[in-house]
Amino acid sequence: MSLALNKIKKMRVVLQRVTEASVQVNGALITKIGTGLLVLVGIEVSDTEENAAWIASKIVALRIFDDSQKIPNLSLLQTGGDLLLVSQFTLHALTKKGNRPSYIRAARPEQAIPLYEKLSHLLENELGKPIYRGIFGADMKVSLVNDGPLTILIDSKHRE
Repeated sequence: MSLALNKIKKMRVVLQRVTEASVQVNGALITKIGTGLLVLVGIEVSDTEENAAWIASKIVALRIFDDSQKIPNLSLLQTGGDLLLVSQFTLHALTKKGNRPSYIRAARPEQAIPLYEKLSHLLENELGKPIYRGIFGADMKVSLVNDGPLTILIDSKHRE
């Protein structure tokens, strides 16, 4: 692994505000949520628990849910909505060269699973309740009804 690759450190998540979302594996419903967030997470080779902590805090505090005046002023924590966390290594696809994406920056399961579990626990602690999860590494069929639509990309390298 090159030194430059090890310095990148960017856990990526795609947040989608949903009215419902679900995951199926082998035709069986694994989990389903109502109003809340579907969070797709990509873990990179250089990610750390610090990245997971920052991402978890950001996810639960983003004010993207409507208040009584239909202004997005409320966070997931304030609304009590559900959260469905799904691993997605393809968020780190490199597409600069050729037409076949490279996933060299995506963490291997032996590294990614512990960080995925850590992120799950951090989110549960921040929200004060269990979250819902896909099955790491499974061929999942993810369904959602995007509310808005509202979709946000968060990258721990660019803490904007």
